[in-house]
Amino acid sequence: MPTAPPFSPIAAAPVCVALSGGMDSMALLHALARDDRVRTHGLRALHVHHGLHPAADDWAAHCLQACDALGVGCSVEPVHVVGDGLGREGAARAARHAAFARHLRHGEYLALAHHRDDQAETFLLRALRASGVDGLGAMSPLRAFAAGWLWRPWLDASRSGIERYARARGLRWIDDPSNEDASLDRNFLRHHVLPLLRERWPHADAAFAASAMHARDAARLLSADDETALSACTPDRADTLSIEALLALRPARRARVLRAWMHALRLPPLPAEGLRRIESDLLAPRDDATARFQWHGAVVRSWRGWLHAASASAPLDPALDLEWDGGAPIGLPDGGVLTLEPSHLLPAPVRIRARRGGERIRLAGRSHGHALKHVLQDLRVPPWTREHLPLLVRGDDVLAAGDIVVAGSFGEELAAAGSRLAWIRPPGA
Repeated sequence: MPTAPPFSPIAAAPVCVALSGGMDSMALLHALARDDRVRTHGLRALHVHHGLHPAADDWAAHCLQACDALGVGCSVEPVHVVGDGLGREGAARAARHAAFARHLRHGEYLALAHHRDDQAETFLLRALRASGVDGLGAMSPLRAFAAGWLWRPWLDASRSGIERYARARGLRWIDDPSNEDASLDRNFLRHHVLPLLRERWPHADAAFAASAMHARDAARLLSADDETALSACTPDRADTLSIEALLALRPARRARVLRAWMHALRLPPLPAEGLRRIESDLLAPRDDATARFQWHGAVVRSWRGWLHAASASAPLDPALDLEWDGGAPIGLPDGGVLTLEPSHLLPAPVRIRARRGGERIRLAGRSHGHALKHVLQDLRVPPWTREHLPLLVRGDDVLAAGDIVVAGSFGEELAAAGSRLAWIRPPGA
């Protein structure tokens, strides 16, 4: 009788199997459930219910029954798949991984049943998208994920070997009809391209998987130098990058540093178009911050010799008009918060408004007002931060712009109360 493909060694930690109900994950669950070492440290399963197929409820029930027969606990997590530009496959994958991240416990291993054939498909898909060595590294056997680890113990095993194991054990599994849909890129490779390649090169899958491993090794070597270069380009703040230091790098290294920067800031990966736009539009010194590249909820801007990256967020609505007495923190529509520390009631309430242009403010020790625009420029406040600045107004007088600029009279009022104004900035400001 065929034996289960061997497991890669893992630490003494609990394991959660990502159980789709298909052949691969059912075989992996069965093999792990028969391993006393795994049982000792804890074994459970998680089924993500996408709700995309009429039989999705039956699939969830099948997973629960299979786990019950093996004496393994199983959780079912319903998700809502939103096709926000990622395509059907990408949106389902994003929803699934978000569910994995929510459920994974501290130090736990999430076991996925990806195998060598999957690795070959992923390598080809990445190559067709013109990926560099990082992308061509395809799937990693083990990597940090959420509160624990993402573990693929069968990346060296073939689909045919797993099938022999499953059939010999009489396992039952679900055949998802979407796996036959050749309009999906991965299925087209699986059913049309790879079988043809195997006719000429029987070991094509193993060769592609080996190339992915070589790419991962190369990426690891490059990443060490990327981190050194990134540190040299970010001497002040993690979210700013020196254009001068960046331009001193070779173009290929510059592209890798930009990608490493986005990863360090936990922003979405830069697409190839983003790298081109940064090179052509953002690396020339400029002060107006009109040059920007925005993608998937993130934005990178060029201003005064620096690149600035952050989550993208809408500015304050010019029509904003709120009353505030200072007695409690007040949340703003863009996610910012104004508070007095410590909180106290102001002698007279203030209005909170967005900048509309033309405002003036009288600073401490000055007998006349100054254009707020010029004050903010002198303080080198970035234009996108100015878009989020809440103004505190009493009558016709501007008392403060966030906590960046405070009028002399309002500063005295706060000092007399032993308090100060604090502005918690929204993401992207």
